[in-house]
Amino acid sequence: MADVRYSEEHEWIRVEGDTGTIGITQYAQEQLGDVVFVEVPAAGRKVAKGEAVAVVESVKAASDIYAPVSGEVIEANAALADTPGDVNTEPMGKGWFFKVKMSDKGDLAGLMDEAAYAAFVKSLG
Repeated sequence: MADVRYSEEHEWIRVEGDTGTIGITQYAQEQLGDVVFVEVPAAGRKVAKGEAVAVVESVKAASDIYAPVSGEVIEANAALADTPGDVNTEPMGKGWFFKVKMSDKGDLAGLMDEAAYAAFVKSLG
């Protein structure tokens, strides 16, 4: 079973083995509004935890997407170039941004589980 963790920047990471699939949360896409453009990182790119690695643009704003863990991008969701709205309709499904082969699973320690993230979002309101 995959383990899902959340960052304070509203990214999620679904961990399976040493691979993490990364996207933005339901809350984040609601704040953005209609997503009109997504830029994802190229496979092979090395990323550091906290580094801006992707961009999402909506009718309201453009936002950086940060890597919640360090590692190497092994796959990017190229389909988002044609269907950026998937980020709105399925932020934790078809709307994922990229996959990373994690270099240090210890990076996950600073991330929140679902209950902690729900409490964090509630505290913002």
